[in-house]
Amino acid sequence: MSSQRENVLRKVNDHDIGFIRLWFTDLFGSLKTIMMSPAELEAAFDEGVGFDGSSIEGFSRVSESDTLLRPDPSTYQSLPFDVEEGLQTARMFCDITMPDGEPLYADPRQILRRQVVEAKNLGFDVVASTEIEFYLVKPGEEGEDPRPADKGGYFDQAKRNEAPKFRRQVISALEYMGVVTEFSHHEASPGQQEIDLRHTNILDMADNIVTFKYIVKTIAEASGVHATFMPKPFPTLDGSAMHTHFSLFEGEVNAFHDPDDEISLSKTGKQFIAGVIEHANEISAVTNQWVNSYKRLQFGSEAPTAATWGISNRSAMVRVPTYRLRKADSRRVEVRSLDSACNPYLAFAAVIAAGLKGINEGYELEEPALDDVWSLTRRERRAMGYRDLPTSLDQALRHLEKSEFMAEVLGEHVFEFYLRSKWDEWHDYTRQVTSWEIENGLDL
Repeated sequence: MSSQRENVLRKVNDHDIGFIRLWFTDLFGSLKTIMMSPAELEAAFDEGVGFDGSSIEGFSRVSESDTLLRPDPSTYQSLPFDVEEGLQTARMFCDITMPDGEPLYADPRQILRRQVVEAKNLGFDVVASTEIEFYLVKPGEEGEDPRPADKGGYFDQAKRNEAPKFRRQVISALEYMGVVTEFSHHEASPGQQEIDLRHTNILDMADNIVTFKYIVKTIAEASGVHATFMPKPFPTLDGSAMHTHFSLFEGEVNAFHDPDDEISLSKTGKQFIAGVIEHANEISAVTNQWVNSYKRLQFGSEAPTAATWGISNRSAMVRVPTYRLRKADSRRVEVRSLDSACNPYLAFAAVIAAGLKGINEGYELEEPALDDVWSLTRRERRAMGYRDLPTSLDQALRHLEKSEFMAEVLGEHVFEFYLRSKWDEWHDYTRQVTSWEIENGLDL
């Protein structure tokens, strides 16, 4: 760690960095930042940077408000376009501690790190890659709804709009910051984009997603459009997912690979899937944390409706890709329920904890779904033994509040605050009287 600190201090001096942004997120994934001068950096490494934790929703009580940001030198990167008064700006992610050095129980990064440690205790390193979907929209005139920024469709070259140029700018900015991308393309609906991030360890991936959202929104604003990660912003268009591919490695060996299995998936991989499926409803309020998330799950195409798994089956909640079956490093499982508006630290912690529980307790994996699960009615799904996923935030919260498993994953303080805050969101939503209700009910 000391060598990493020295390396950061040297880079700040050599690159004439004028300001440093300290980054962290609240419990729901909103990016928070404190700006400091380079002169204070060495002290920040040694002592941390104090702030009022009670002012960040869900972090700490007023009586315990003194909290510290601890910059993580391994996350140092200069920002590609954030220039203040002509001086270059850099950023670092922070861990949050109490004054005695103990990790803050409500720090989302720490909640994920606990699961990283759990995996490590079993001999595993967790690796993930993500496919992040989002919309570019043009703000409407006063009184009008936003509209998609282009008319493109799936894989369209779209020469007559700005989408390809926008994605190139995003990819260049990400790679400037050390975030490696794999693919990008126009998604199925007008205005919808997808950029895939290359696999890395799970904590770095969560950091990369926060960086990704910052980059995308910043470049969109400079381009005169708005980028939204809202799960389903348009009722008749597709929702935006964050399909995430997980693997567990034992050193250099992929623990999910078994060359003797029909689909090259090991017993460990099958138990991981079984854990995710078993606890799917309990983790849903975290992997899909907004009222709007369930508009995607209930009404969006290519969004899972039941806790199922399948081989190459994109209608299943967990999919086992069959590309390059015999390539050991490629064996992975894809969880398709996550949406682009989740807090990646909490969502990843929930999925990993469920998968590890499946491994620890030897869960048995049922037969894969062979059907097009999307096209089945609820009655048909139940007749086939498929368990429905929650169709609304209140259903998801009812599963969460009964889950001792998730109370342990999140910690008691976060678990109680999260439930209270999300129930408030649901009640705020349900007390609305919508234009649909007025149009169809005013003359009743």
